[in-house]
Amino acid sequence: MDRALLADCLRTRREALQPEDVGLPRGRRRRTRGLRREEVAVLAGMSIDYYTRLEQPRGPHPSEQILEALARALRLSMEEREHLFRLAGYATGRRATDTDHINPGMRRIFDGLQGAAAQVVSPLGETLLQTPLSVALIGDDSVHSGLPRSKHYRWFTDPAARSAYPPDNHDEQSRLVVADLHSSYTRDGKDSRAGTLVAALLRESPEFAALWREHPVAGPYCGQVRLVHPQVGAIDLFCQRLIDPDQSQQLVVYTATPGTESAEKLELLSVLGAQRL
Repeated sequence: MDRALLADCLRTRREALQPEDVGLPRGRRRRTRGLRREEVAVLAGMSIDYYTRLEQPRGPHPSEQILEALARALRLSMEEREHLFRLAGYATGRRATDTDHINPGMRRIFDGLQGAAAQVVSPLGETLLQTPLSVALIGDDSVHSGLPRSKHYRWFTDPAARSAYPPDNHDEQSRLVVADLHSSYTRDGKDSRAGTLVAALLRESPEFAALWREHPVAGPYCGQVRLVHPQVGAIDLFCQRLIDPDQSQQLVVYTATPGTESAEKLELLSVLGAQRL
């Protein structure tokens, strides 16, 4: 671990960011070039003292989890993230498709969609970011951990995961989920997180095992979709995806046709969600 270079890297990346880049107010008396140390610490979910010691440099050897948090807070690209890992003494970071790190460009697009029902999703169906309207529409996915963090896993192991879809759509959705996992498994192999998820589902879900043996091929995972919301009832939406080719993460956005009853319901959910927050 090169403490001096790691500290210098953190400082230069911090100074290169502006408060507006990370959704923070600038304030009228700001003299600091770039972000303040305490702002980076808050964004990364660590103590100000810990981050300050890393920059000085006199801190402990940061774990991979700490480095991941810093890479997200500093909006590092994948190449910058891997450089940070190497400075901390790790040969390489985790594979691009096997990490929660979000491409800065994808993050900027997401930040501009705070009024929409949008989320960033990993190749394994893990929701990495959600807007408030997305939470109001499909629920808060941040409450899950471990294997249930994957919507794909919950679809086959938790009956409640299917409650948002009409029963006559369940078979089609099951095939889409299995096809999506097949794609990740083929790309990443059995020793990846996708392999761990598939192995667990083969053990726990006969339905998944039967569909897996059919080798379904992924088609359009989005398009027209009907969801059933406990407060507003059935709502017809269009689902669009933006896929990051480097990390296979997806920005998923739900929209409704303007002037329709579904558009009115989506607008109502934005109000209800704001009231709960």
